[in-house]
Amino acid sequence: MTVTALTTGSDCWWQSKSGPEWVRQADGTYRVTFWWRDPKGDERTSPIRRVWIYITGVTDHHQNALPQSLRRIAGTDVWCWSTTLSAGWRGSYCFIPSPRADVFASAAGEVPDRTTLREGWQQLLPQAIADPLNPASWLGGRGHAVSALEMPDAPLQPGWDCPQPPLSSAKLLQWRSERLGNTRRVWLFTTGEAQAGERPLAILLDGQFWAQSMPIWPALTALTRQGRLPAAVYLLIDAIDNRRRALELPCNADFWLAVQQELLPQVKAVAPFSDCPDRTVVAGQSFGGLSALYAALRWPMRFGCVLSQSGSYWWPHRSGQRDGQLIEQLRAGELSASGLRIVLEAGIREPTILQANQALYHQLQHTQQVVFWRQVDGGHDALCWRGGLTQGLIDLWQPVA
Repeated sequence: MTVTALTTGSDCWWQSKSGPEWVRQADGTYRVTFWWRDPKGDERTSPIRRVWIYITGVTDHHQNALPQSLRRIAGTDVWCWSTTLSAGWRGSYCFIPSPRADVFASAAGEVPDRTTLREGWQQLLPQAIADPLNPASWLGGRGHAVSALEMPDAPLQPGWDCPQPPLSSAKLLQWRSERLGNTRRVWLFTTGEAQAGERPLAILLDGQFWAQSMPIWPALTALTRQGRLPAAVYLLIDAIDNRRRALELPCNADFWLAVQQELLPQVKAVAPFSDCPDRTVVAGQSFGGLSALYAALRWPMRFGCVLSQSGSYWWPHRSGQRDGQLIEQLRAGELSASGLRIVLEAGIREPTILQANQALYHQLQHTQQVVFWRQVDGGHDALCWRGGLTQGLIDLWQPVA
């Protein structure tokens, strides 16, 4: 029988594609190729001049990298681009087809300055699309569609690798805050069997993401049934919007006073939980990670466990030329982390945040509290955070589960 080679760009050729393809190289890394099919056809019929590829921690603005576009294979509807990734890499990506070729103004081959990069991606990302060939896609934290890519040796993600349907749905509540002058959604989820008042409490910031974009309920259910997490109460707090998030999460006393004085009593009336600080976790990412540590440093008798992922500890000094406020206050003795249990996680592909987290970890080592420190091969990315979130809960609660 004669085997006929598939013609690049033919329907049969496209049917052989199911997302990025990779080949292991001699040094153990992988050469990864991304594909996109132009629905308007080839260069004669399509207005598309660039298909930008935004890979978190590889081509995004956190890396200060030269923006990358797939290239068209002449005479076809095929666009492709290749890069090298480590065997343990995990992250999300998206495509941005555009009729414009001049979004990033810079000399040929030169990386635009950081401001130009941020402004260029801000223009493009609202038009981002997930990879049509990749079924593992969702709405990312920045509001645009993304797809998942996990290399063969990416670390296991507890609960996410074997999700189980929960026995009951999360309860959606409305929290009207007199102190903050706003109303938002909160989600309440309980797991397992336990004395109601003895269940530990986990507060998850940016709760709308973990409730809707990447629902965490099946992962928590699986880990509870496996005995890796105790029966617990999970409180997910909506950020409302980006403007409100940027005001409330970075070291805002009013926000945390409102949580303690208004929200927690409301929640406790519906789902009783333990008041012990060593059974109370505050978890967050980026500004949420900063906020989680701030809450525990200010109110250690209420919040005894911190789960911080890619925490923005540079705040408020965006330039990165000096340590952030919390690090400076810890160094000066104005705040103390003594007695807290802390999980710190950052990606090696988010350099400014990694540097700030390393500085914080170094400062925390001067005291005797428990600190779990993890660097992951990834960027500022929820696909990495989801595994660190469940592993962090296991780490923080295991001794008292």
